[in-house]
Amino acid sequence: MSHLPRVVAVLFGRPGTDPLEIGAFNAAGVQCLARCGDLPVRIETLWEPNPARRAQTIEAAAARAELVIAHGGQGEQAVAAVAPAFPDVAFAVTQGRISGPNIAGFEVLQEQSAFLAGALAGWWIAPGGTAAHLSGEPVPPGLRGRAGFAAGLAHANPTARLLSGFCGNQHDPDLAARWIAAQAAAGATLNFAMLDGGRAGAIAACKAAGMRAIGNVRDWTAEHPVFLASAVADNGVAIEAAIAAFLADRFADRRIGLEVQEAVRLTLAADVPPALATRLDQLREEVLSGALRVPETWAGEEWAP
Repeated sequence: MSHLPRVVAVLFGRPGTDPLEIGAFNAAGVQCLARCGDLPVRIETLWEPNPARRAQTIEAAAARAELVIAHGGQGEQAVAAVAPAFPDVAFAVTQGRISGPNIAGFEVLQEQSAFLAGALAGWWIAPGGTAAHLSGEPVPPGLRGRAGFAAGLAHANPTARLLSGFCGNQHDPDLAARWIAAQAAAGATLNFAMLDGGRAGAIAACKAAGMRAIGNVRDWTAEHPVFLASAVADNGVAIEAAIAAFLADRFADRRIGLEVQEAVRLTLAADVPPALATRLDQLREEVLSGALRVPETWAGEEWAP
């Protein structure tokens, strides 16, 4: 290929090297872009921590790219606003489901591993006990992940109580710590946090309260003993899928779920009993066969401190 198309990936956060600082979601994106270095494209990465500047940054990327990748559902509105003005540029949104003639969504189904995480939470806590969920911005993929966790919890423990809320910022450790401390004070004994740069605060708050944690995006169980499990959804696979589809001239939506275990799975800490792991394996098979449907919406009450 004489001309290497330019790919500009926009990540919504601040650059860094520590996944606790930049967030597992963005860390997975960075790792994927490094893996894509041998592909016949020129890759540039832009970081945008300011939500008010997302559309401006997407527009700047489109002015010099043939493929723009907005990494995360936070980019949906910006891409929807910018893409019509650049009809010759392809726009990919990871974890996105917006449509347009030059827009495609590439998604790892966090809600499927979150459903298994919710079931684990339900079987782990006492009947009628309390579990918690926390995320930052209530963007569509985050809402779907929360819905999956809530459904799994109800499936395993129909009388369980769920404290679920969005604190407003994925990347603020102090804010995350305050919310989780309040969830513990309200009776939660286990927390499922879908966070990025705020993860360190979540870990510290769970340790302080004696709560077990369930992580997401990457496998946290080998890194911190506070984690009972992790609802893995490696969004880097979505970036790779977007670039591959663009190069193959088959630019269309793709969704990747539990059938691709390197992308979507539930990992367990060593103290999860084998019998419980077996039940979770059976539940995974039921999801894959269609015997169990993972919902994308939740009608429960939002919780805040």
